[in-house]
Amino acid sequence: MDLAFLHPLYEHPGPWASVYVGTSRHTEDTPHERHLTAVALARDLDRQGADEATCRTVREALDELRHSSEPNGRALFARAGEVVLDPPLTRPPNRDSALWAPLPHAAPLLELAGEDPVCAVAYIDRTGARFELRSALGSQDAGSVTGRQWPVHRTSTVDWSERHFQLKVENTWERNAAEIAEALAACQEDTGADLLILVGDDRERRSVHERLPAHLRELAVEAPHGTGSRLLDEDVEQARADHVRRRAERELERFLAAREPDGEGRAAAVEGVPALVEAAREHRIDELLIHPEGPDAHREVWIGEDPDQLAVRRTDLKILGEQHSWSARADDALIRSAVATGAPALSVTPAAQEREVPVGGLGALLRWT
Repeated sequence: MDLAFLHPLYEHPGPWASVYVGTSRHTEDTPHERHLTAVALARDLDRQGADEATCRTVREALDELRHSSEPNGRALFARAGEVVLDPPLTRPPNRDSALWAPLPHAAPLLELAGEDPVCAVAYIDRTGARFELRSALGSQDAGSVTGRQWPVHRTSTVDWSERHFQLKVENTWERNAAEIAEALAACQEDTGADLLILVGDDRERRSVHERLPAHLRELAVEAPHGTGSRLLDEDVEQARADHVRRRAERELERFLAAREPDGEGRAAAVEGVPALVEAAREHRIDELLIHPEGPDAHREVWIGEDPDQLAVRRTDLKILGEQHSWSARADDALIRSAVATGAPALSVTPAAQEREVPVGGLGALLRWT
């Protein structure tokens, strides 16, 4: 996950209100229920010590979502009576929550707004294709391509003239498949789609798949159910989930290989809070890997005003010359450091059941050993 959009959260000092609220439920009572949620979360922040202006701002911002049709939910980060950032979520939170802390509680975003592959779905028939972009936030038209319209259908007769006609049919379809593949490749380049999903009859899907450029064939998935099937949406979501899982698996494999020391005893990956804190102070984190269920994610560390001012013990910060310090969650402190140095972060949860994860749930690939 590219963390650049979080920069505004670290341009101001804390403390911060971090709120996660779901909007996936839609009934006649939803507006009233969301109003009650807004009141309850604002009251929760008040009990945690948040200032009155921030509590009021959060309540008003949540109240504005009463009639929202957003499919998943929203995160709100507020301080000093102002909502600084309110990104939409790509999946609903397990529960609505509010936290008042020295740092924004950004770690849940890795799972709730992180890996959201954009899919270019191609609805293919023998005369062309229609393209659609899909993500967790909805779908939109992405254009179409029309090939030759005649002849495209086989006949059942077998005399010489009909065999000649069949050959023309095959030639027409082969040209159309090539045109569709070329247009789909252009669509992917224009949109930056992470995944291509081919929908249509078996032969039509396969013909287009085979004609895609080599680097796109690995991104293409053939949906087993057709355009009119109610199962197509499930096919798309499964393809997206598989893509996220494979990405997490690849990064975990890189991490596990990199943590093995080289001939000089140096590793290109670290795990555990002390080693990660040291790497963050030295701006060496190249990619941060987080398993939110790991015990180290919410372990206490100590932070100063700047992103590279963090330590395992409060006394360590004083030794480093930092006069002001606050306790913070380890995952949130490391994310702040990653944002400051332009390092991405990734939740390894999708691959956690099949692969070994960093000890304690926190690890990093390093920029240099």
